[in-house]
Amino acid sequence: MLRRFAFAAFLAASVSAQSDPSLTSGRPVPPEQACYDVLSYRLDVRVDPEAQSILGRVVMRARLLAPSDVIALDLDGRMEVRDVLFGDGDPELVGADFTHTDGEIRVQAKTHFEREGIEPGDEFEVAVAYGGAPRVAPRAPWDGGFVWETTADGSPWIATANQMQGADLWWPCKDQPDDEPAEMDIFVTVPKPLVCASNGKLVSTTENAAGELVYHWHVSTPINAYGVALNIAPYRTITRDYTSVAGDTFPITYWVLPENYEQGLVLFEDIVKTTRFFEETFGPYPFRADKYGVAETPHLGMEHQSIIAYGNDYRGNPWGQQRGFDFLHHHEMAHEWWANLVTCANWKDFWIHEGFGTYAQALYVEKLHGAQAYRETLLDYRGTLANQAAVAPREAMSTTDVYFAPGGGDIYNKGSWILHTLRWVMGDEAFFVALRRMAYPDEALEATTDGSACRFADTEEIRSIAEKYAGENLAWFFEVYLRQPALPRLEVEREGDTLRLSWAVPDGLPFPMPVEVRIGDELRRIELPDGSVELEIDAGTEVTVDPNSWLLKVEA
Repeated sequence: MLRRFAFAAFLAASVSAQSDPSLTSGRPVPPEQACYDVLSYRLDVRVDPEAQSILGRVVMRARLLAPSDVIALDLDGRMEVRDVLFGDGDPELVGADFTHTDGEIRVQAKTHFEREGIEPGDEFEVAVAYGGAPRVAPRAPWDGGFVWETTADGSPWIATANQMQGADLWWPCKDQPDDEPAEMDIFVTVPKPLVCASNGKLVSTTENAAGELVYHWHVSTPINAYGVALNIAPYRTITRDYTSVAGDTFPITYWVLPENYEQGLVLFEDIVKTTRFFEETFGPYPFRADKYGVAETPHLGMEHQSIIAYGNDYRGNPWGQQRGFDFLHHHEMAHEWWANLVTCANWKDFWIHEGFGTYAQALYVEKLHGAQAYRETLLDYRGTLANQAAVAPREAMSTTDVYFAPGGGDIYNKGSWILHTLRWVMGDEAFFVALRRMAYPDEALEATTDGSACRFADTEEIRSIAEKYAGENLAWFFEVYLRQPALPRLEVEREGDTLRLSWAVPDGLPFPMPVEVRIGDELRRIELPDGSVELEIDAGTEVTVDPNSWLLKVEA
């Protein structure tokens, strides 16, 4: 999800997005959810644009991990639960007692487990029939829910966006970032002739007895719950078979509003070029077994797996920094690697999604326009840092704890700067190998299409990969930049023939950060193994410290 870029106007629009702090994703995991692992979902939902309501049924198949009297799912209180069935699916599910309060469905499971002999290690199913008018997004995508709009000719134009508040705004699920189903089937019923673009691969489009269209999408790889999305409009499609860097072919498709078809053709070429850049930088597109899709939406954007939401109105980079590509699509596509392939195990490591996605844009600017434009992009980011909270705190967090807390935007731009400075520490050769291995830790995984490359990650794993390719312990780097908020200060003193460089670091933490110095016409990398150094330099020689702006530090 895009929130904070280098531009003050966008920051102002983003910072007040959360209207209700009680709406959050990734709450502390109750034992009634920790006791099972989700294996698959089947989501059937009928969307009524006129009534702005939905009617649905979800079947969750899961593996019991520990004994429990109750199985808990999440579902917003605006939705009415009409029925719950329970069992192992053989021969059929039976009715179960349940309650639905405070956004939680609690299913009484004990007697069913006992009657059917379900023990830890065994599989079971829960089916929930529900319906109602889902939360209307006050400010999608930041303050989310359903978006009900109309196209130029008055046709329904509908989208879901719910990363911050959770997928449970409109369908029953285990709303935790570290439990993804291995596969999912999505059936969406809409009035004819509307089109529904969703996750995965389109299996079929059929017409039911009521004359409505039923779209069946199958997701063949693990998917995070918030990444499940509906995009409904009288779409036209622009599509092309694309050959991956892995050698296989998959479709790239853009679902575009009819009135924007010509602009869509232009954007589509940008989509294809961006795909190639990401594959060359981070490894093959992860969801080649299904597709890469983009859907035009009535909100700005979101990284829904294999069906990116795009609502930037074909503005490219709308704040005067015209870099020759659409920043919104670029950022959201980055999340196919950093959010969908590599998912933070807990929201405390949210920066792995947003910091990597933001840094990817600077890298693309460098590819298109060179090193100076790359530095200018990062310097634009630099002016937005808050430094009020740790980018990667050690304690578990919800989306609200991380994203809407003071300084929460640092997971974007400060995260990108941390990677930029890490590049300086490691050097380009080691850094770019490490960057690719942060996406695909084992090169053999790049050839897979079955979802086995998808994983949960945390900051410590990112650190260990960086250390492997740097060939040195980087605990000092991660401790200063990610585990506490304050920036180090580089103190520079010049007296006669002596140049003194020393780091002033919060809490006196060790910080042997090397410094680039231009001495006359010579560019030198100065090591500071103990955090300080003295250099003898002729009094008349011009000296510039950190001339290429590699260092994330307090600015004078």
